[in-house]
Amino acid sequence: MGISVSRVGGAAQTKAIKKIAGTLKLELAQFDELAAFSQFASDLDAATQKQLGRGKRLRELLKQPQFSPLLLAEQVAVVYAGVKGLIDEVPVEQCALFVRELREYLKTNCANYIETVQRDKQLSEESEALLKSAINEVKASLLAVA
Repeated sequence: MGISVSRVGGAAQTKAIKKIAGTLKLELAQFDELAAFSQFASDLDAATQKQLGRGKRLRELLKQPQFSPLLLAEQVAVVYAGVKGLIDEVPVEQCALFVRELREYLKTNCANYIETVQRDKQLSEESEALLKSAINEVKASLLAVA
């Protein structure tokens, strides 16, 4: 993700994406700066380590296999999990697995969430509650295996 600015970008986003991705670009920019700085630092405090970990997870969450588009509802779910810090305990190397498992879980167990977000193009309180629950379920099962 670059740091260029588009005048059209915000206008082209759905309400759901605007709601959850507002801090994404800022967090990734801060991560880039911290990552560059941390190369020269020998000991980092816990807050800096946490921010670096979240930045690494966000980068992993944004990676997408070629020819494998995500539905809007899936995009919202993946970004939401990252920016809200709900997967900060998931090891960075398991983020791709988390995304696959979350997509499958949503399709299988949360069809209502997908239908609502796809139709309304926004994240209601009810949909957000379903999403949080789904993320926590997938995270718990992933961490139980690890």
